[in-house]
Amino acid sequence: MSPDPTRTEPEIAEERGEFAKGWKVLLAGVLGVMCGASPIPYNIIGFTVGPLREEFGWSQTEAVVPITLFGVIASVLAPVFGWMADRFGVRPVALWSLLAFALSFAAVALTPTGDPRAALYIYYSLWAVIGLMGIGSTPVTWSRAINLWFYKNRGLALGILLLGTSLAAMIVPRFAVEVIEAQGWRAMFAAVALLPLAALAVAFFLFREPRPEERPRAIESASGRLTGVTLGKAMTDYRFWIIWLSIACIATAFGGAFINLPTMLALRGVDAKTAASVMGILGIGIFAGRLITGALLDRFWQGFVAFPLLCLPAASGWILLGDSITFPLAALAGFLLGFAAGAESDLIAYLTGRYFGMANYGRIYGMLYMPFGLGSAASPVIYAQAFDRTGSYDPVLRLAIGAFVVGGALLLLLGRYPQTLPEAEGEDEPAPAGLEPA
Repeated sequence: MSPDPTRTEPEIAEERGEFAKGWKVLLAGVLGVMCGASPIPYNIIGFTVGPLREEFGWSQTEAVVPITLFGVIASVLAPVFGWMADRFGVRPVALWSLLAFALSFAAVALTPTGDPRAALYIYYSLWAVIGLMGIGSTPVTWSRAINLWFYKNRGLALGILLLGTSLAAMIVPRFAVEVIEAQGWRAMFAAVALLPLAALAVAFFLFREPRPEERPRAIESASGRLTGVTLGKAMTDYRFWIIWLSIACIATAFGGAFINLPTMLALRGVDAKTAASVMGILGIGIFAGRLITGALLDRFWQGFVAFPLLCLPAASGWILLGDSITFPLAALAGFLLGFAAGAESDLIAYLTGRYFGMANYGRIYGMLYMPFGLGSAASPVIYAQAFDRTGSYDPVLRLAIGAFVVGGALLLLLGRYPQTLPEAEGEDEPAPAGLEPA
């Protein structure tokens, strides 16, 4: 492909220089996402159910309620931590939250023995603290820094950043299972808490926002200040609510399908080992979806990318409605479901920066993260209720197929990216912060 004649040499040099300048920050961000409060709780909760039921006699629902409690609290607080990242800088918020997440996660190991009811309430309380403290260690903060370092390669950089959740899915479950088998579930919480502490050590030396002279010129005004609208103005923009509704549709349709996929496959005659292989293929789909979607967003308008990719899980739902499923079809369903999940994660961060700017990115991203977190928390319950009432996942799968298509189609209504963005009224430049790298 011949080079674009409209691109100047300085523009080409700036594009190539983004990774040269920002790779250390991106590396620290990948580790921060991988070891933060976004993936780790979801990757260990399933392995605690058996030990908790054995020790305390809790029901299946009682043992998994903490993940919903955590998800709801974290989603509601996402805009608060986003505001803190805008106001005080992303570095102190991300690092302090990563430390607090490690300590609060380790504290679950202190759940007392004895009275099962008392232990249950304490266990729930400790998980609530994780939600209160850990949200600053999720992409709500890390993605702000990446958006400040990258513009020409922003989609790809965000895709690489969010690979942290895929890496967590590959590493954390095995580590957790080995510790549980050797030392018990309490030791597992203490051991897994070492992961965010390790990420914190790396981020302390590598992770920071760019200085004004290091920022891409496209995200600044002529005076050198970040451009973007306020949260209030964003919430009066129809595009904000289109994105919000799209995220809500996709997250609510996806979460339950992901959690219940092994059960759906079992009902279609797929054995447990084959279902486990399909879940591994789903993880590969997430990995591929993040990288490929990010690269495509850097080259094409988001609607041309988002609509077809977010319709992929509709094809998965159609496959899962079949009376029987062969392994190739099951693998295809898993891969397409995972690919779309990876695409959606990229889109939330990318669309926030492109349509609303960086001046108040954290606040706006936090509000757009809310339907993702709430939908993901509610979706497994919706799928479970549908199965309990009908004995089949087919009714909710049909609704999910429609939700996937509607969620993707909504993004076609966003229109072109803004060519210019104003300096936000009352924009707060991040205050000088501590925890500076050596």
